[in-house]
Amino acid sequence: MTAEKMWELSGLTGEYEAWCFGGDPNGLAQLVKDGIKTATCSAYLWYELEGEKIPKVGEYNIILDEDENAVCITKTTKVYRTLFKDVTREHAYKEGEGDRSYEYWKKVHVAFFGEELKEIGKPFDENLELLCEEFEVVYKEKED
Repeated sequence: MTAEKMWELSGLTGEYEAWCFGGDPNGLAQLVKDGIKTATCSAYLWYELEGEKIPKVGEYNIILDEDENAVCITKTTKVYRTLFKDVTREHAYKEGEGDRSYEYWKKVHVAFFGEELKEIGKPFDENLELLCEEFEVVYKEKED
């Protein structure tokens, strides 16, 4: 289903962004749909470099899979900036990946951000500023 069709079926009004996660778009989208993944983070510098708008509380997002099929709609409930080294165990747990431990989160995100930063010739550093978001699922297709 397209993002536009899901938005129409949801009955929600206003604006939305449609996007997919990096790394494992299908797996992460399913974790969101299942209510396990309720947070995410990204390198703040990408917002600056790409001129993207900073997410705001109350905004809607249509989460897509790798084929750009709409999986669910979320509403942003919290947005904050922090350093990589200051990410909490609670945030790591809310990201819902692996065993949901901070250790797992750190290992996966050091690798992910390391690869991202390599694209622009920067080394990974734990002082990397992150934009963290929390959200809740507000619409998904009915299960058959």
